[in-house]
Amino acid sequence: MTATEPPAAAAARDRRGELLGTAAEVFAEQGYNATTVRKIADHAGMLAGSLYYHFDSKESMLEEILRTFLDELWDGYDAVLGAGLGPRETLQALVTESFREIDRHRAAVAIYQKESKQLVAQERFTFLAESQRRFEKAWLSTLERGVAERAFRADLDVRLTYRFVRDTVWVAASWYRPGGQHSPDEIARQYLSMVLDGIAVRE
Repeated sequence: MTATEPPAAAAARDRRGELLGTAAEVFAEQGYNATTVRKIADHAGMLAGSLYYHFDSKESMLEEILRTFLDELWDGYDAVLGAGLGPRETLQALVTESFREIDRHRAAVAIYQKESKQLVAQERFTFLAESQRRFEKAWLSTLERGVAERAFRADLDVRLTYRFVRDTVWVAASWYRPGGQHSPDEIARQYLSMVLDGIAVRE
């Protein structure tokens, strides 16, 4: 709550966040098409009509869930890409930031993976395609720079490597649970120790 925010407004904002968290879990578990407003309301312990006080449709809920996730992802990625790091360090930071986002938005990541191909056909979700283009450019340019600067092997297929890194990082949303045995940063370290030994220049 900000210094000037009335308590009622803060409470409404917090409740909205709770409802979005519930909706994200239901969307991730049951799929977007199979999820109704009533199902979300049931999981939230409220009447379906009461949910419309906060959101006008399940589409609005999904859009806010995905935009919030992607906005935070790009805040982190842009900070990494603007930090002037070498290609290896950039790759390490991008992977670490990705696992941190899975920790913060596990359900949203799962929804994005399962639903984005269908959602981009809808006008309100075209931002997903733009984010995907930015994502691919960021990773490919980092890998290409690594090859050019001899941080990564000269024979590296950067597009194949990008797909491997992308898929193996984000699939973690299917098994990762916040508060588990390993922190996001520890998972990133273990992951990077396996990946980088395969693409770094051999001494």
